[in-house]
Amino acid sequence: MHVSDRLTDRVPERWLEPLVKHAEALKFLIVGAITFVVTVVLFFGLKWTILQDKPVTANVLAVLIATIVSYILNREWSFTARGGRRRHHEAALFFAVAGTGLAINQLPLWVSSYVLDLRSPNVSFLTENIADFVSGSIIGTLLATAFRWWAMRKFVFPEPVNVLADPAALTVYGGRHGDH
Repeated sequence: MHVSDRLTDRVPERWLEPLVKHAEALKFLIVGAITFVVTVVLFFGLKWTILQDKPVTANVLAVLIATIVSYILNREWSFTARGGRRRHHEAALFFAVAGTGLAINQLPLWVSSYVLDLRSPNVSFLTENIADFVSGSIIGTLLATAFRWWAMRKFVFPEPVNVLADPAALTVYGGRHGDH
């Protein structure tokens, strides 16, 4: 029995159809949560060590590494039921969308750091780090995630599979044991 079978066997029947219907979005959000943790850990690790005076550079590096993780997880899990492009073309489009998302992600942090000047010695260490977390990790991530969700489905992984009309697609999304 697959892990997905064991999990879906525990889901009440009335919740299963909406979960399957929105499985792609749920997987995208789970990948986003994983890459959010990767980004935050790397950002603050770099910011507090080798890039102390360069918060935007630290965040760019953290987001770039998280983007590579995101491509792998999204390609192999979130959007596995989508396609329509050759792998190299898909990867190029993914990284173009991710690059645009990266720029969107940096805007709030840049405003916080250089327009509002929420940097030491103008503010305390605690204030600076809270401002960096809220602007770069929360606001920037939310804006970039909304853009990426739209752009991934529109440009990178454009060909959907209708899981409700195609019973074989349930194996991709984890149907009840015996449904495949």
